[in-house]
Amino acid sequence: MELKPGIRFQAVDVLRALTMFLMIFVNDVGSVKYLPHWVDHVEADVDGMGFADTIFPAFLFIVGLSLPFALQSRMNKGKSFLSISLYIVLRSAALIVMGFFHVNSGAYSEAALLPRPVWTILTTFSFFLIWMDYPKQWSLRKKNLLVTLGIVLLALLACLYKGGKPGNLHWMRPSWWGILGIIGWAYLVCAFVYLLSKGKAFWLGTALVLFFGINLLSHAGLMPFEIWIIGDASNETLIMFGVLASLLYVNWRNALSGRLLAVFSAAGVLLIILGLLVRPFTEGISKINATPAWVAICAGISLLAFALMIFVVELKGKKGWFSSIDAAGTSTLTCYLIPYFLYAFFELAGFWYPDLINTGLIGVLRSFIISFLIILLVRQMEKRGIRLKI
Repeated sequence: MELKPGIRFQAVDVLRALTMFLMIFVNDVGSVKYLPHWVDHVEADVDGMGFADTIFPAFLFIVGLSLPFALQSRMNKGKSFLSISLYIVLRSAALIVMGFFHVNSGAYSEAALLPRPVWTILTTFSFFLIWMDYPKQWSLRKKNLLVTLGIVLLALLACLYKGGKPGNLHWMRPSWWGILGIIGWAYLVCAFVYLLSKGKAFWLGTALVLFFGINLLSHAGLMPFEIWIIGDASNETLIMFGVLASLLYVNWRNALSGRLLAVFSAAGVLLIILGLLVRPFTEGISKINATPAWVAICAGISLLAFALMIFVVELKGKKGWFSSIDAAGTSTLTCYLIPYFLYAFFELAGFWYPDLINTGLIGVLRSFIISFLIILLVRQMEKRGIRLKI
């Protein structure tokens, strides 16, 4: 994989921005009353999927698209195996820690010293202190002071935490890892696969087949044991689809753009067909259960969306169509965290959207507007140098 310094791969940036916009949207729209069924998440025991069920796998796919750029640039610069390994571990740990804290805010007890929204606001604020992309002109001492303040604040909030109900209180625990935590664990595995394989397509393809095979066997009842960290390997499978798509994208984008679009489109359709074929034998289609049918169908949809972005943004030069949400592609983690502040402030104020703008299609439109406003806020923050970087 050859990367020329300074080149931006615009289709990846736009797809990331669009997916982040839609992730904010589906997280907000779930509270809308009388929401059209096709928009919302489908229950775990239902064989099917809604629009919302396609967004998280698309984000995992984009993590895979971006992964080779970050690692290969370091490999090309001659960074040591230990140095790149440390980068991978620290990046994964940041996501896992953020996911772990936010998941535990859902089980926060009224018996705790701080009200839940205050604890959530301070926790999220500490993330900004620790992982802020501080201006280069700032002194190292100033940066280290703020990072240390963030770590101390986060540790204090962990000590103050109480979860559960009175009489059955508990400390923080991983009931699940949250969206960011799930991404962190899957990234850890896939990044080391890329590093150990030195980005060779054959070994990456082998890893993809292995991960999807584990997913198939797990849901067909043929997997005799669960593998630590990867579980049923659904998340790793989706990331590896993105990794391989990224390799093709970089190697073919200049001379063979038409062929690239044809390959991506055909592969996308075939993956959707594969998902439908395995559906009856592997517990149907279910995001909650991460079934192979869901994995394959969503990987296919993501590939088709990527092909569309290549066509629109790079071949037709229409990147400007998405300029209003570009901050979601460059400050993605910041965009994801801002709603935690928003909803915590709502809870403190005892406010929620009135029924007039929280019902049916009007509620859906309101969620679109809120998502857009959040990204506009992040754009202003970005201009002022306020963004996270891990």
